[in-house]
Parts: sequence; structure tokens; C-alpha cells
Amino acid sequence: MTEERKKDHIELAFKSIPASESTLQTSYYEPLFSAHPNSSEKMPINFLDNDFDYPLWVSSMTGGTQKASKINQNLALACEEFGLGMGLGSCRSLLDSNSRFDDFNIRSYMPSRPLYTNFGIAQLEELVEQNNLNKAFDITEKLNANGLIIHVNPLQEWMQPEGDRFKRAPLETIQEVLSKSHFPIIVKEVGQGFGPRSLQALLSLPLAAIELAGYGGTNFSILEEARMGSDLEIKKDVNHIFGSVGHSCLDMIKWINQADKFKCQNIIISGGVKNVVMASELRAHLKLNSVIGLASALLKYAQDDYIVLQKYLNEYLMAFKMASFILEDDRGNN
Repeated sequence: MTEERKKDHIELAFKSIPASESTLQTSYYEPLFSAHPNSSEKMPINFLDNDFDYPLWVSSMTGGTQKASKINQNLALACEEFGLGMGLGSCRSLLDSNSRFDDFNIRSYMPSRPLYTNFGIAQLEELVEQNNLNKAFDITEKLNANGLIIHVNPLQEWMQPEGDRFKRAPLETIQEVLSKSHFPIIVKEVGQGFGPRSLQALLSLPLAAIELAGYGGTNFSILEEARMGSDLEIKKDVNHIFGSVGHSCLDMIKWINQADKFKCQNIIISGGVKNVVMASELRAHLKLNSVIGLASALLKYAQDDYIVLQKYLNEYLMAFKMASFILEDDRGNN
């Protein structure tokens, strides 16, 4: 059942993106002050205590199915070549069996780059109840990962026909994991973002980073609705509205900038980042250290031979540099 669900997720990812504006148009176009970028120029940044060549992060996508193995290998190769970091797709299947371990075992493809495992809040809540959090930590160690991502997904689980039900508030589980973990922890949503109170609560915790996963990218509530068969028409009719609930990255960036407690200093901006102009504008608006998280844009090109993904990233990075060179926000920041 889990493997079939993961196959559905890959196939439906591109159909589960809500319509939104393609640009923010919040920056000034300043054509006089920069030459064209060249291929040797980088955009170095220190993120998660690692030196990145570019402010880009490969956001968690897939795992637990044979198709995911090639995707993850290609993404890992790209991280190593372009100096990026990566979060694995949900490692839930590894809690029950090692049969899909090789789908996630990609350290050899990215030996020098930051790699994070990824577990759902529901699975971690269950491990907390069993006093067995070490199970997730052991998997992280076996994969030679640098840290662990917690994905928070109450609406996805609610919409999923076989979804889990939380018995405690996700914040309590996150705090428990933090108290027990010797790994850095990232917390992310799955395509609908965080409201201002949730963001303030996360910023007040000693997290390695927060991934916004804002409304406008792949939306797992919409994705799970698409998976519902005809026998679930009533459930679909009643719960359809949840696919439109959420907050954009720009909304969340405004709330982060207004927050007053910052134990967490790193932000991954993902979800609805439609193009390089939007990516550049969002980073310019945020006061905290940030990288852009890419998911469905990479998934499209990571399913074929590596050279296809390589060509896409070369083109994306040149365009990203171009946007960063010629756009300024109202504070004069590129």
C-alpha cells in the first residue's frame, strides 16, 4: 500500500499545484549596474554550517518506490556537482522494513554535501509514545545523513484515505524530538505553509532550519484528493475546501520579519516559487539567512538520465544569477 501511494505521489505531483501569480513584481529592474553573469561565477552562502556554492536546496520529494531510486541518485549527483544540500523524501517505509533502503542510500553520490532524512510528525509521535525515537535516529545514522527533517502534514493526513490521526499537538512532538536528538532538526510543511503563531513557535526553538513549503507549490491536500476513488465522493465533496487553505511564502516572510524571537536563523523558501525572478525577490525580502528549495521543478528532470537534470540546473543557475544581478528591492538589496 505504501509503495503504491508513493508511485501516485510522483505521478500526481505536477497536477497538485494550485494556480497562483507567476511573479511578485516587488522589485525594481535596474539594468545599469551589473554585467551578465558567467558560468564560473557562484553565489556562495553558508547554510546549515556548510558552504553552499548557490543558495539552493533540493527539497524532500520521494522515496519508498523503485522509481524513486533513480530520482534520488540523480538529485544527489546534482548536489555534489553544484554544491547544494538535500532533504530525502519520507523515510517512513524504513521504519518497518529495509526492503527500500537502497532508494534512500545515496551518500556515495553526494559524499561532501549536507543530506537530511525525513519523517512525518505522525510517525515520530508514535515513536515518542513507544519511547523508541532512536529508531529514526538509527536510520539517519545508517544513511550517513547530517540531520533529520520533520514534515508536519495534518491536512494531508486528514485527506488521505489511509491517513494517520494525531493524538497530540505537533509542536509537542517536535519539542520532544529536539530534546532527544543529537542531530540538527529541520521542520517543514508539505505545501500549505505556516500561520504566524506556528512560525513564531518554530522560530523560538533551536531548529537548524524551517522550510516554509508555502501555498502555491505541490499541495499534498490536493494530491490526496486526486487519489480518492469513486467510493470516497462524499469525503471529497465535504473536504475539498482544505486544498485552498494555506499561506504563501511572501505572507510567511512578512511574519518572520515581524517576529521577535529567533533561535532558528535559517529558512528554506519553498512552495510556489514559480521562477527565478520570484526566487530572487523572496530571498531579498527575508531578513534571515535563506536558500530556495526546489522540488517539482527538479522532479520533472530527475526521472531521466542525469545529463537532463544537469542541463536544467546549469540553465536555472545562470538565470537565477541574472535575476539576482538586475533586480533590487526597495531597500537596495539584490
